[in-house]
Amino acid sequence: MNKLYPEFFRRVDEAPDELFYQTPRLHVSHIDEEADRAAHTLYDELLPQNSDILDLMAGWESHLPNKFRSVVGLGLNLLELENNPLVTKSIVYDINTSETLPFETNQFDGVVCTASVQYMTRPDDTFAEVARSLKPGAPFIVAFSNRMFPSKAVLAWRSSDDAAHMRLVKSYFSQVPAFTDVSVRSFIPAQGDPLYVVWAYKRKDFATLN
Repeated sequence: MNKLYPEFFRRVDEAPDELFYQTPRLHVSHIDEEADRAAHTLYDELLPQNSDILDLMAGWESHLPNKFRSVVGLGLNLLELENNPLVTKSIVYDINTSETLPFETNQFDGVVCTASVQYMTRPDDTFAEVARSLKPGAPFIVAFSNRMFPSKAVLAWRSSDDAAHMRLVKSYFSQVPAFTDVSVRSFIPAQGDPLYVVWAYKRKDFATLN
């Protein structure tokens, strides 16, 4: 997929996301235990210890190892974020209504987005802003399964299969010149949730202007 058309990002429920997420979904897991372990293992492999991490579109669980200096959780429900044991700072923020993220340039050593990329309605802006907020050489890791809230997932996601989802997320990275070395990995158990992961790194030689 080379061009991201606006109609790809229409949703069944176009009401403000803050309304949909205003009720906390504490202890509702968006991936099962085996997929959670796979995400945890890969995050442990790719993210540096004693670093500053952004959990984008976060909730009450982060699927991260407990090895970081700080984890900023950015999501839509404050109670969920405050119940996340790994989050050290909670920010309620709707990425689908803003062209920017509320962070400094070169702030984070890594960014993760778990089981939420299917809800991005402006991934070009979001991925560009993630790149801006990353330190040079730092990764943005996007993990997802085959679960979703159909009313809030974008058309491009609802109308395609898991292989197409991986191509779609790769295309999000390809739209942003700051990203390089796109990689993919799949965890497909005999039973239970699959986990698909696409990640890339901010170019070390990329000059970001404020």
